[in-house]
Amino acid sequence: MALSAKLQIRQSQALVMTPQLLQSIRLLQYSHTELNAFVETQIERNPLLVVGPQGASEDGGAAQPSGEPAPPEGTGLADKQVSPPAASLPSPSGPAGAGRSSSGSGRQNALDGDLGIENLADRRPSLHHHVLAEVSDIILEGTERKIGEALAEHLDESGYLRIEIEEVATSLGVSPTVVEAVLSRLQTDITPAGLFARSLSECLGIQLKRQNRFDPVMARVLDNLDLLARRDFTALRRLTGEDEAGLMEILAEIRGLDPKPGHAFVHDNTETIVPDVFVTEGADGGWRVELNPDALPRVLVDNDYLAAVRDGVRTEADKAFIGECQQSANWLVRSLDQRAKTILKVASEIVRRQDGFLNRGVGGLKPMTLMSVAEAIGMHESTVSRVTATKYIATPRGTFDMRFFFTVAIASANGGDAHSAESVKHRIKMLVDAETVGKVMSDDDIAAVLKKEGIDLARRTVAKYREALGIPSSIQRRREMNARRLAS
Repeated sequence: MALSAKLQIRQSQALVMTPQLLQSIRLLQYSHTELNAFVETQIERNPLLVVGPQGASEDGGAAQPSGEPAPPEGTGLADKQVSPPAASLPSPSGPAGAGRSSSGSGRQNALDGDLGIENLADRRPSLHHHVLAEVSDIILEGTERKIGEALAEHLDESGYLRIEIEEVATSLGVSPTVVEAVLSRLQTDITPAGLFARSLSECLGIQLKRQNRFDPVMARVLDNLDLLARRDFTALRRLTGEDEAGLMEILAEIRGLDPKPGHAFVHDNTETIVPDVFVTEGADGGWRVELNPDALPRVLVDNDYLAAVRDGVRTEADKAFIGECQQSANWLVRSLDQRAKTILKVASEIVRRQDGFLNRGVGGLKPMTLMSVAEAIGMHESTVSRVTATKYIATPRGTFDMRFFFTVAIASANGGDAHSAESVKHRIKMLVDAETVGKVMSDDDIAAVLKKEGIDLARRTVAKYREALGIPSSIQRRREMNARRLAS
């Protein structure tokens, strides 16, 4: 068969996603921190964007795009029916049609606001600063000081040393014996005791040595902490020669130690959760859903500045640049507006479906999937998935990740309504918390109790949920209770 080249014309349709459309999709799944970072980057690149005030703008509020209706001011949920808008939703930023002054009133200064006395108060030192100060007091000068500072750089947030002695010695060009001597001196003198330990057993051993309670029996127990965690006192008696009463005293002493001494200090990498949605009880007994204005960047287009710049445009290149900036600014304003509306719509549907949780707690949580919420609000499942990613809802029962409310359904044993997996886990925890000495429930016992309550759950599923909750097995719980009884 001969091969030849031919030209053919074919007509087809394809969905092409522009870079701006892709970015709009990414905006939905951005967390509060990521969104603020993205908006700050856009403001730095685009001279037409300004940060708006948290309240109403100078002209009574940002104008809406021409031909588009004003967004709803909020959503009130009365019982299981959505009532007319009642909550106060921050008005979205207006596009180019919104009049803004170019005098700089829209550009916020990072130093604006009063400097309160609380900002002048001394803060607790971080672990790194505390350790460096201790090193300078313990080791006065010379090569040993450099070794101590190098070791301090490799402490984790718990205060443990996470680097090999040989690696430090190689990087500083000294003998491992010298590094080991400096480390031993720091472990002996530094406060709090336990810093610079390389393992949990070494950390506890350092603290016991400071209390003059480190002996061969204690050393043998620290070498077998896994047996102590399982409360396997039979094996510990065989290894140490101590009776059960002596092991109880050792257990009580170890419980009084600090396994993570570094946690007493401030860590710079801690982040505060900022809820995206507030849920409060309405005057009519329903639930009021509001967006958190602090989690919504206020971005406006400075039209006065735009008009002034246009008057001075001389070249086609400058005109094209200004047009591109205006288009990008309008797109960002509209995207942030759409993002706020979508979050509010999804949160309102979640609250409507989880009325039982808000009234009764985890026991009233109902099974819910992304697909069911997407069908109810007329969106795609992937959109709901992006909206609920790294978003938080502040409710009267605490602040929760939006994904917390999405759980699988567990069939009812008597043919009634399905149960939420989270509510079943909560019930398992309550059964375990109610256990007493001599009445420890096995996984089969828990499954039998749940079945009587109308929850059809297999024993292996009970074991899976128990392990997910961090609850030890019935054998370990029984040993723990016996140990507490003997220690009391």
